[in-house]
Amino acid sequence: MEKDKIISELQFKAVRSSGAGGQNVNKVSSKVVLSFDLKNSKVFSDEEKWHLETKLASRLTAEGNLILNCDEDRSQLKNKEIVTKRFLNIITTGLIVPKIRKVTKIPKSVIKKRIKDKKNLSEIKKLRKRPDLN
Repeated sequence: MEKDKIISELQFKAVRSSGAGGQNVNKVSSKVVLSFDLKNSKVFSDEEKWHLETKLASRLTAEGNLILNCDEDRSQLKNKEIVTKRFLNIITTGLIVPKIRKVTKIPKSVIKKRIKDKKNLSEIKKLRKRPDLN
C-alpha cells in the first residue's frame, strides 16, 4: 500500500467547526471533512476493494464513499493531519485478511484419556454413596 498514491485520491473540505471556541468559531473553518471514493479508486485492486467494502460497510455511504470528520483541534492543519492518520489506520486494518483456521483431528490418546478420567471420577462418586444394606 503506497500512502502517497492513496493520499492523492483524498478530498478535503474545510468547514466551520461547532462547539466551543468563542469568536474564532464564527470566523475560521477549522473542521476538516475527508472523503474517499473507494469504488473509483485506482490504488486498490478489485479484491482489496471487496475486502474494504465488506469490512467498512457500516462506514461507507450508498455510493461507496468513506467520509471522516475531525474538529478536535483549533488548527485546520492539525485536524487535516489527524483525519489523514485516522483514515490510513482504518484502511490498513481493513486490508488485514484473517488466517483461515485449519481443522485438526483430536488425537485418539486424548479421547482415551478423557474417557478414562470420566470413568475414574464416576467410580470415586459411587464410593461416596451410602452402602446398600438390603
